[in-house]
Order: sequence, then structure tokens, then C-alpha cells
Amino acid sequence: MRALVALLVFSLALCAGCRRQESQTSAAPGASPPVSAAPPTAPGARISAIDLGNALGSDGRVSTPTSVFTPTDTIYASVLTEGQQPGATLSARWSYQDGQVVSENRETLGSSGRVNTEFHIAKPDGWPAGRYRLEIALNGQPAGSRDFEVR
Repeated sequence: MRALVALLVFSLALCAGCRRQESQTSAAPGASPPVSAAPPTAPGARISAIDLGNALGSDGRVSTPTSVFTPTDTIYASVLTEGQQPGATLSARWSYQDGQVVSENRETLGSSGRVNTEFHIAKPDGWPAGRYRLEIALNGQPAGSRDFEVR
């Protein structure tokens, strides 16, 4: 008799657990679906290209991409974005091989479609020889980087 009672209690507990899980995972007819933890991201800007060079063309893009510069060069970065929402921000962080920040710049993107944004750094008395890095962020999120050298 005890075995029968224990089996009955176990069966009832099992069924109650099944109902509790079912009520948590299924919605009543007409109810809104559960909200997901991470909503889908809205379409926005994306980086298509990051080019470095020592001159810009008439279209505002780097005319001849390179990763090696002379100490007296003005170093240009041309960042091509597509599909941005007005108000998106694009930032450039230039740093030397020891981590020292050389310059930081930020631009607000104003139009949609394909847009080129230019950043540059210059040092009239000459850049120290060594390795440098350009980091691009879109709306505060890392979006790409380029390493370059001054010889």
C-alpha cells in the first residue's frame, strides 16, 4: 500500500511540474509573444573600407593606399560607410607603438547612402619612426583598424 501511495504522489508531482513548465512557455490565445532577450538590431551604418595614404583624390578618398609613410607626411584615413542613419558617429583613434594616443577625432554622419569620411594627422616637425595604429569606431563600437609604419 505504501508503494502505491508513493507512486501516486510521485505521479501528481510530475504532472504539476509539467503544467508549470507548459504555462511558462506557451501563451494564451491572443496574448503577445514573449519578448526576446536581444531584440534584432535595426539596419544602420556599416564600414565598407578603411584606406590610409598621404594624399586625397578629388572625391575625398585616399588616392594611393599605403601603410608606409615618411616622417613629414600628412597621414590621411578615408572611411567609407554605407546605410547609416543620420546622427551616427564615426571616430578615429591614432596611436603610437607604445600605446600613446597621438590624436582622436569624431565626426557625425549626416546623410544616408555611401559616404566617405576623411580623418588626418600631421606633425610639421616630423613623426617619430615606428609602428602606429588607427582604430575606427562606429557609434562607440570597434569597426576596424589599420596598422601603419613611419620610416
